[in-house]
Amino acid sequence: MTKQIRQFGTAPVFFTAISTILGAILFLRFGYAVGTLGLWGVVLIILLGHLVTIPTALAISEIATNKRVEGGGEYFIISRSFGLNIGATIGMALYFSQAISVAFYVIAFTEAFEFLFDWIARTYDFILPRQVISLPVMIGLAALIIKKGANLGVKALYIVVGILLISLIMFFLGHTDHAEVTSYTLSDSAFRNPQSFFVVFAIIFPAFTGMTAGVGLSGDLKRPSKSIPLGTILATVSGMIIYFFVVFKLASSAPIEDLLNKQLIMADIAIAGVIVVPLGLAASTISSALGSFMVAPRTLQALALDKALPSKRVNRWLSTVNPADNEPQNASLVTAIIAFVFVALGNVNAVASIISMFFMVTYGSLCLISFLNHFGSSPSYRPTFRSRWFISLVGFLVSVWVMFKISTPYALLAIIVMTLMYLYVNHYHKYRKGFASIFANALFQLNRDLQVMLQKRKDKVSRQEWRPSAICISSKPIHQNKAFDLLNWISFKYGFGTYLHLIEDYYSRNTVELAEKKLHEIIENVSHVTNYVYIDTIISPSYTSAISQAIQIPGVAGMENNMVIFEYDKESPDKLKKVIDNFALVNSGQFDICILACSEKPMNMKNGIHVWINSLDTENANLMILLSFIILGHPDLKKAEIKIFALCKEEELPSIKQELRNLVILGRLPINEKNIKVIIQPEGVPARRIISEKSDKAGLTLIGLREEMVKHGKEEVFEGYDELGTVLFVHSKNQKSIH
Repeated sequence: MTKQIRQFGTAPVFFTAISTILGAILFLRFGYAVGTLGLWGVVLIILLGHLVTIPTALAISEIATNKRVEGGGEYFIISRSFGLNIGATIGMALYFSQAISVAFYVIAFTEAFEFLFDWIARTYDFILPRQVISLPVMIGLAALIIKKGANLGVKALYIVVGILLISLIMFFLGHTDHAEVTSYTLSDSAFRNPQSFFVVFAIIFPAFTGMTAGVGLSGDLKRPSKSIPLGTILATVSGMIIYFFVVFKLASSAPIEDLLNKQLIMADIAIAGVIVVPLGLAASTISSALGSFMVAPRTLQALALDKALPSKRVNRWLSTVNPADNEPQNASLVTAIIAFVFVALGNVNAVASIISMFFMVTYGSLCLISFLNHFGSSPSYRPTFRSRWFISLVGFLVSVWVMFKISTPYALLAIIVMTLMYLYVNHYHKYRKGFASIFANALFQLNRDLQVMLQKRKDKVSRQEWRPSAICISSKPIHQNKAFDLLNWISFKYGFGTYLHLIEDYYSRNTVELAEKKLHEIIENVSHVTNYVYIDTIISPSYTSAISQAIQIPGVAGMENNMVIFEYDKESPDKLKKVIDNFALVNSGQFDICILACSEKPMNMKNGIHVWINSLDTENANLMILLSFIILGHPDLKKAEIKIFALCKEEELPSIKQELRNLVILGRLPINEKNIKVIIQPEGVPARRIISEKSDKAGLTLIGLREEMVKHGKEEVFEGYDELGTVLFVHSKNQKSIH
């Protein structure tokens, strides 16, 4: 591949931007704007518009001084910040906006020949089509760019900018009879027709959008980190100052009627205005068209180099350059064809509004990138030029707000179009579904700030609502692990879950590599299910040391873990001894303990969750009921029901019934009263026999567990439930409130 020839300095960036800023809108629409809103109304429009453009200029300048901006300018910045798929979506919208803008400026160029069209209409009573001028001009521009490239384009740019400057000087030096007889001061100008403010704003705003035009030359600049900030900021500020003077000159030099009715009112004000203003208009529109024609192909070429388009052959063809000067000739040819079609149609007003929307999306994206980089505080983000985070945030918010104020239908249409484009790009580039580091950095920073805030506020909260933050350590394969399913159900809506796969070994280079490989494998295995569990690995020489490590680290939710889930297989309870041995260790902290006795029988959750309450075990009742409610929050279990069974003595029957009924009603629990069963336990009949008879078909059975039972009974506590499916033994450290 031919090495990129980088030949331009700051001047082309400045002139490309300033020639687009001082373009057709300035000559053709500013008079109407002043006539409609008055001087202060237009000044307000300029200030509001620059709440978008100045933050964008500063954001571009900042990003350009952090890393080298390669070919594609704005597209390169967005795609390397938001990821290639989002970048391609915005990049394609940006490219079409730039390509159609060429046609917009060429059509506006024909307004400089209004005198010719008027003369022919008066003399020959014939309306000459504007395409008589616009099509040959479009062909000439295309030939200039395709054959000679940006180098000659920049030289031509110097000439037309010179003409533009002369025409503006002649305009400012001009006098009118109205100015002679009227003593105009700033205090004399009123803000007229405020109801038309955003109508006029929509007409005027495209004038402000030229400040990023020079950024598209990034691949041809010797020092983008210097030229882009200097050229862009200088053009933006210079354009804004010139706008203020033009508005004052218009307001003080012409009556309102002329401002409203004469499109080229500047010609009546300037010295030799009949000649210099059409020349200035021609220069400004041609320079804007040249600037867009130089930038658009480079955006398309950059998209092709990133393989953004669905065809490899098309990408290869569009990315091809002229070996002699590295010009994107094929991309320039496509741009010329698109622009030619819209010039032939003769009217781009139908697409002008949505073009503005795409530009606004681009500017908002650039400001958002700058803000997220500030917020994410990545050590690798070290620009030599720095904006301020609040300036970038203002630019982003105003961009979105202005989009909808200009035209809500077009804003929604632009969003819908870009969403469809993104879905399409994501479809044929599935392998590029990466999570851009800029989002990850921002989320990490937000997570850190939230965790610190929660920790600081912890002691200030007098009454905390309980929610589970559970941790589970297991070495069992994930596809056979019902404890992971339970953790996922708990984590879906109301709780938080951390699953740690145990590698029982000493920490070393080999075990670290094994842990990384295992983590990737587990994440791949659960990618087909909706997963809300944070997954990681833990390397430890024993199960006990792993538990000791895990229960001391904070939870992923920014709150301390408050629940530990153990698991073992009922059919081969070898691991049960390890669970019992570590029960006291976990119970020494403020942890609820759940022990999942997994059965080979499938967990048919349509058969419901059975909660068993014993009159001697009331401290676990609330936690079991809350857990069953939380588990049913998962959409896969929406058809399941909670059934509560209470074992009691005959004399306790009325009081237990009433207590459970009140608990369900006051706790607003979705438990039907018919699903509350109070069973009298006959003398000498063990509870586990009754439980086995009633819950043999249950999807999941919850049974209370007390510390002294585990301490004295050991494994016997968990025996006698062979006829049941999977059982969850629950030990509540503290009484939970349901109300």
